[in-house]
Amino acid sequence: MNFNGLLKSHRVLSSCLLVGVFAFSTVVSSEPVGSQTWRNLDQMTTWEKERVDLRASTPRDKKVPYLPAESFPFSAPFTAEEMAYRAMNFTHTARWSHVMADAFGTITKEGYLTQGVTVAMIDQMASPNVASQIAKKPGEAYSRHMYYYTYPPKNDGVQEMWVLRRTGLENPAKLDYFAYTPSLRRVRRQPPPRRETPFPGVAQSFDDILGLEAWEFDWRLIGADVLQETVRFPSNRKTITLAEPSGRFYDVATDSLKPMQERYPFYRKDGGVNCFVVVGTPKRDWLPDFKVSKVIYWLDQYYFYPLRIERYDEEGKLKMIEVRIAQQENKALPNGEGFASNLVVYFDAELDLISYSLHDAHLMQEWTEEDLAAFTPDFMRRRWLKYPQQSQSMVNSPEEYYLRPALLAERFPDERSMEVSSAIAARIKAQNKVGHLVFGGVDE
Repeated sequence: MNFNGLLKSHRVLSSCLLVGVFAFSTVVSSEPVGSQTWRNLDQMTTWEKERVDLRASTPRDKKVPYLPAESFPFSAPFTAEEMAYRAMNFTHTARWSHVMADAFGTITKEGYLTQGVTVAMIDQMASPNVASQIAKKPGEAYSRHMYYYTYPPKNDGVQEMWVLRRTGLENPAKLDYFAYTPSLRRVRRQPPPRRETPFPGVAQSFDDILGLEAWEFDWRLIGADVLQETVRFPSNRKTITLAEPSGRFYDVATDSLKPMQERYPFYRKDGGVNCFVVVGTPKRDWLPDFKVSKVIYWLDQYYFYPLRIERYDEEGKLKMIEVRIAQQENKALPNGEGFASNLVVYFDAELDLISYSLHDAHLMQEWTEEDLAAFTPDFMRRRWLKYPQQSQSMVNSPEEYYLRPALLAERFPDERSMEVSSAIAARIKAQNKVGHLVFGGVDE
């Protein structure tokens, strides 16, 4: 989740990932005709056009004028703004109280691999969806995260605490951030990070993990698309080892994994996921120094789960691609809100850096009063780990690492600048030819 203090490691444990249980095969009415997957607004199906509201200006909330007048979770037809609010349900970490093992890693263009594992304990302080965050006053806390590092051994006992806060024009801070290091035996409050700046040595930023606040952006719908795949496994990695909450490990064939796993009922006949594609542009009164010109989301058309996210720098150049595999972990929540990220891959298109985060052994949790005492900065000094979730999902070797996400360069060319350096383009070409990552200099 957070990747400070990663150690160098080229071979670790065994393979990884997640799988659903009950299979559904549903043919939906939004099937586009023809071989081209992406469609501009005028090319969308009749069903898609009935599901969207293309108005740029809609009624506003009387008390909070930057919010839509309609109450969350809204109803069809949906504006692009309302889709973005629905997408807020699906941050990197699930929006309900739970424990999990988070296996993570990063690989450089030279094949230098670092990996680690934390146990994440999440206290969702109010209702388990984004409505509780929206309802908070700016500056108020809505969730608390504790991260306990268990691998590599040198990092065992390193801890972090994040207190997530609702943002507002006068309260722009998204979190309070504390860290504990066993060697120092001290808890230190960390300065607020730049939200869009990646962690040192990895591809993702705090905003990529905490999610964007929809009210800080202007949103518009640019069309629809079909995603056949998101996370890409190499051809030399046939299985992945996952963990149940009980601690039992099991192997899954990587070619059986789907973008929304088996419990998603709206797959197309060809196995793809129909998506709406929306663009978010930062509001400069909210984010005056934000070094991002826009973000583009591929949202599944029913729950508005973000399966692919692209971020562009201040010059409009591609900076980062994030792709996800999701799994329904909380079946009690309506409107698909029980889906959570199981595997996320981030690709820094400027540095050719690829990071991953795999959420394993997901355990739903109702915290006791004793448990809640752990969600304070001073408690970290006790090195208390009541729920030692484990994972054997790390990558065995650089050659078995996840592939760079597909660029999909031909889609929405008026909106997306998908240029990468000639060196990265050559490595992508070599990767696609052999079916696994290729490192260092390659013939262009």
